[in-house]
Amino acid sequence: MDRGSYISSVKYLTSYSTTKYLQVLSCFCSFIMFAIKEFKHHRIELRAIKLATNNFDDKNYVGKGGFGKVYKGELVHSEVRTMVAIKRLDRAFGQGDTEFWKEIMMLSLYKHENIIPLVGFCDENDEKIIVYEYASNKSLDLYLSNTNLTWIQRLKICVGAARGLEYLHNLKGTQHRILHRDIKSSNILLDENWKAKISDFGLSKLGPANQEYTFLVSHAVGTVGYCDPLYAESGFLTKESDVYSFGVVLFEVLCGRLCMSYKDKHQPLVGLARQSFEQNRLDEIIFDHIKEQINLESLKVFASIAYKCLKRDREERPTMTQIVKELEIALEAQVWFLTSFMFIFLHQ
Repeated sequence: MDRGSYISSVKYLTSYSTTKYLQVLSCFCSFIMFAIKEFKHHRIELRAIKLATNNFDDKNYVGKGGFGKVYKGELVHSEVRTMVAIKRLDRAFGQGDTEFWKEIMMLSLYKHENIIPLVGFCDENDEKIIVYEYASNKSLDLYLSNTNLTWIQRLKICVGAARGLEYLHNLKGTQHRILHRDIKSSNILLDENWKAKISDFGLSKLGPANQEYTFLVSHAVGTVGYCDPLYAESGFLTKESDVYSFGVVLFEVLCGRLCMSYKDKHQPLVGLARQSFEQNRLDEIIFDHIKEQINLESLKVFASIAYKCLKRDREERPTMTQIVKELEIALEAQVWFLTSFMFIFLHQ
């Protein structure tokens, strides 16, 4: 960002008067009341949730979300029995009413096959609980070093996640976009068919699609290793911040490891990936168990778009639409390679 753009953005973001602030606050309070009324058909009784989780028994605990513990359970709701994931918000994690209702609103209004669906919510007895569709294969981070996850499967997961994020950045029929703010492999869930679904919208922001610098925040949030360094330094949150985080995930998938893994004295992945790409030494960091599977053209396209996501200059980073296109090309190249190989093998 040049100095002129920075000053213009600051002027825009700090131009609100106290009166304007109070108007915004009043609108927000009205929104909360609207949300409670509008989404009441999604409300689930606490007793039904307790029954599904056996009163939040540790045996049903599956992990941590952005703002609390997550449980699985078989929920009976509207006379239908469904396996669900239940996020029980903990005030100690910092999520309040604002974030709670915001996540419900976003998942209710904006739906896509690569976004985890909302089943319902509960706000009884000071409990704040969000219920999602259960992803039986859990999250991508658990499979990065799994030797059974093939390169084609990895590509399909990346394409699906990219489509979900593209949808958030380009909401059809609206003047808005959603910035996720916490894209990472543990927030990419996998259903029984290994379809990727983006989850955990507790930190996300809804903003105007035509505004270059969507938000100025007092302190950056996100996860170490995935957070856009420009966002962390300046406080300016843009769609390119999500793009950077997604680039980190792409290299995790290629290298079969977490970006901040300290096991075996691994150095942080971003610096290693950049250096390896620039020195044409990617073969040294690719996950050993997929090296022999990868077609050279597929690798070239995949690594190139992943590298561009990590560019220091936001303007040099691709859009999610461009990323989807390139990942689809990488997938097609890999499928063509395998199809050709099988044809030759069968006709020998």
